[in-house]
Amino acid sequence: MIHEGHAGGDGLTIGIVVSRWNERVTGALLQGALGALRRAGVEVDSGRDAGPGVEVAWVPGAWEIPLAAAWMAESGRFDAIICLGAVIRGETPHFDFIAGGAMRGIADVALHTGVPIAAGILTCDTSEQALERSGLKGGNKGAEAALAAIEMARLRERIGADRNESGNADERG
Repeated sequence: MIHEGHAGGDGLTIGIVVSRWNERVTGALLQGALGALRRAGVEVDSGRDAGPGVEVAWVPGAWEIPLAAAWMAESGRFDAIICLGAVIRGETPHFDFIAGGAMRGIADVALHTGVPIAAGILTCDTSEQALERSGLKGGNKGAEAALAAIEMARLRERIGADRNESGNADERG
């Protein structure tokens, strides 16, 4: 049997966690994610940071993203979560600790809760690289994360439906 998700967002509820640090970049990532969600059929209010199918949580920085994602995942209200941030390399090893810790934390939340989490945290050497990846030359990684979140939510549904049809229990209830 082959399992595959799809990009239809109708009826999904998506949580988005966004870092306020480097807000010029993260705000553009958020707008890219919201646009992609809207185009995929998720209910997003026009011109706002949320809608019936989307909840946005702003956090101080990338370090705080995994904890807010865990709160969202554990609430049981979301089909998928998108994490958006930008960590830009400086002159100290701080970059490595923050970027690595945030990504490990996001992976841990996804693995422990089973809720699909798309990591849209940019790790760049310069502000210019981050801006390019948030809507200029490099596309918008927020939009890419949104599409990945939808596809994984649909894949989770498909695998759960197939498990139920084969007589195995669905762990979500």
